[in-house]
Amino acid sequence: MSASAAPRRASPATRRATDDDLPALAQMLARAFFDDPVAIWTCRSERLRPRVLERFQAARLRHLLGDSEIWTTPSLTSAALWAPPKRWRTTPRQDLEIARISLMHPRMLVRAPLIGAGFIGMERKHPHQPPHWYLAVLGTDPSAQGQGLGSAVLRPVLEQCDADGVGAYLESSKERNIGFYARHGFRVTAELRMPRGPKLWAMWREPRG
Repeated sequence: MSASAAPRRASPATRRATDDDLPALAQMLARAFFDDPVAIWTCRSERLRPRVLERFQAARLRHLLGDSEIWTTPSLTSAALWAPPKRWRTTPRQDLEIARISLMHPRMLVRAPLIGAGFIGMERKHPHQPPHWYLAVLGTDPSAQGQGLGSAVLRPVLEQCDADGVGAYLESSKERNIGFYARHGFRVTAELRMPRGPKLWAMWREPRG
């Protein structure tokens, strides 16, 4: 068989997450984001960081599950958490819940005002128009990276964006991920920075015709 006739690699299976998946997904995302620059800036303690990340991710999963656009793999080793158009902004109640469960540890309290200012500033830079899907979180377990799982869990909503003619937006906290997102149609539109912290890259995707 010639190289041109080689069978195409099948895309990994995906499905919408359910309530029963949330504990395992929160643990997986905590592992995926352990070395993330924003996570390190938020919680400098390597010992405490997994607990803080797991609680934060659990809260975001609960907030977004109602929109039925959390996509994962059957093995729960990758997940994309999406907010639909006009639903990307967190409510004050959700913000308080995240702060209460993530930042109330005594070692986190001293940094809470700085962390809060950083995330408020990031939200202020979020485009209000046109209506768009927001990729709030994308993570793959370190043990399962390099298998195409991130692309697979992105695909359902990106295909919906293209079908509906709607854009998509995200913030990348790792420069090395810019190329990955570019392959899916995103382009950098701005650079953001946390107070006395790391840089992020705002990225926008126009729908493909």
